[in-house]
Amino acid sequence: MEKNQIQKPKSGGSLMVSILSLSLLTVMAGAAVAPALGVIQEHFSDSNQLFVQMIISMPAIFIVITNFFFPRLCKAFGAKTLVLGGLILYSAGGCLAGACGNIGLLLITRALVGIGVGIIMPLSTGLLSFYFPPEKQDRLMGYSSAMNQMGGVIATLLAGLLAGISWRLSFMVYLLGLLSIILCLIFLPNDKIRSEEGGEKEKKTGAVFKSNYVYIIAMFLLMTIFFIYPANFAMETASDGIIPQQYIAVIMAMMDFIAFFGGLLFVRMKILLKGNTRFLAPMLFLIGYLLLALVGGWIGTLAGSICIGFANGAGIPFIISEVSLKEGKAAATTVMPLISAALYLAQFLSPVIMSAVTAALGGTIGHLPYWFAVILAAVFCLWSILISPSKKNK
Repeated sequence: MEKNQIQKPKSGGSLMVSILSLSLLTVMAGAAVAPALGVIQEHFSDSNQLFVQMIISMPAIFIVITNFFFPRLCKAFGAKTLVLGGLILYSAGGCLAGACGNIGLLLITRALVGIGVGIIMPLSTGLLSFYFPPEKQDRLMGYSSAMNQMGGVIATLLAGLLAGISWRLSFMVYLLGLLSIILCLIFLPNDKIRSEEGGEKEKKTGAVFKSNYVYIIAMFLLMTIFFIYPANFAMETASDGIIPQQYIAVIMAMMDFIAFFGGLLFVRMKILLKGNTRFLAPMLFLIGYLLLALVGGWIGTLAGSICIGFANGAGIPFIISEVSLKEGKAAATTVMPLISAALYLAQFLSPVIMSAVTAALGGTIGHLPYWFAVILAAVFCLWSILISPSKKNK
């Protein structure tokens, strides 16, 4: 966008709500229908089990692929066009999956969801950097993270209820995208999202990665560590035999609510900790997984889950706000697609990495996933030393 064309939005509050509504949807890309996966597996019992598992992982793959083409899309289309296109792919692809009787067609619709989120995700945070001044961005990134977590809670609960009626109805949860379509259609401008200088040479992906690799790898580490929890918590807790099965899902939902408050309280934590905020998420992950591995029982499980949830809720907005302040208005088209790619690549690879570690070490170590997360959290702590806090946080 040319420098003399950048204007302050006329309806800042409505625009803010419209952009934040996108954050309610992004986490639901694959996980939304997870509660229905067992019923879906029964329906497609003749299909390869890997294909059924790909119903959850397929969107993540296409989100990563789309993120690498995202800057080119921004050159060709305005923000509203991109957002609405992404939302239509997200909602239509998500709902059409429920009408598929063939696993191949169902996976194609899941790919459409991934492409839609690949467009929406960078804009859900990048537009906040583009339209709102730096002094408001910390708070807005915290709100974005909180909405992300709340979207996961809402989607999981709705999908679980709908799956009790029919696995096909569980995909109707993607109709939540209609709310964002209406808001963005009315309030979101169709500006082309570029840097402040219209004649500034576009940065290539390699150059963007080189100048922001600390933040990109930090996001990959954060999400890899976090995803060890939802992928292993139910099985590890059930094997202990202390906490009844019916309370495991409640504890996991509580963790999501804690993550929601982590996003809301992010700004206050940043004011309190200043430059040391960079160590908040890795230290809480470290403490949380140590509590799960060493203490266990009701006390260790609840306290550990709270630490892990808060670390996730506060860690994501910290990384995004720091890199957004560094890149300025150009963040949406430069670094944000790479941050998004790192986030979803970690979601996809975290179970794969954990499976490889388990295969290598077998059952020789009790609570192996938690101990592996402890090691990764320690690495994350050391890596966070490389993050230079923005001047206003020193």
